[in-house]
Amino acid sequence: MLQTLTPDECRALGTLIEKALTTPAQYPLSLNGLIVGINQKSNRDPVIEIDEARVLRAVDGLAAKSLARAVSMSSGARVEKFRHIANESLGLRAPELSILCELLLRGPQTTGELRSRASRMHHYESMETVENILQSMSTAVEGDGAASRGPLVREIPAVAGERTTRWMQLLHPTLHPLHISEASSPATFTARAVAEPSEIAALTTRVSELERVVEELKRAIESR
Repeated sequence: MLQTLTPDECRALGTLIEKALTTPAQYPLSLNGLIVGINQKSNRDPVIEIDEARVLRAVDGLAAKSLARAVSMSSGARVEKFRHIANESLGLRAPELSILCELLLRGPQTTGELRSRASRMHHYESMETVENILQSMSTAVEGDGAASRGPLVREIPAVAGERTTRWMQLLHPTLHPLHISEASSPATFTARAVAEPSEIAALTTRVSELERVVEELKRAIESR
């Protein structure tokens, strides 16, 4: 059985996997490096900004679920660093990890999108190769320890307006809208508000500040 991750844990795990494969010389990541990676604007959907306290909670959560751990690079090291252990706990190699990473960081995607975007982490010979990996990841694996796990991904049937099927991750099934048309639906915003109340509070503060600025501009224009 897979343990459901929180949205912050998903972003942290995806970031750790990404940096392990794309910048191995700077891996494992320091806390600051992980924060920067989580909040970066490229290869992310949605782009978010979370603080140190939330990142530490996410890392602690991943550690409790045997998906990440803190490491010391040397006996005299002062800075604690973090690495994922999804390869060990889920029994995944680079081809599967790259695909899982993309789904965690950017949400449901077609096979073609996954091949194109995940190629920065691992080279895939063909679309068929990616499809075979996805089919394998969508099947539960029975065994002992890391050899045993539930399905990691699921295929989403195409709906009206979509020409191809998409694939989603199952570590947090409601992390992203399943279809583009859901992105602005009330249910989507309600679900994210429940998952991340701090994000809603931050947005409320920003809206209030914008309203204040607009009022000041209006008064300045009327006084001329």
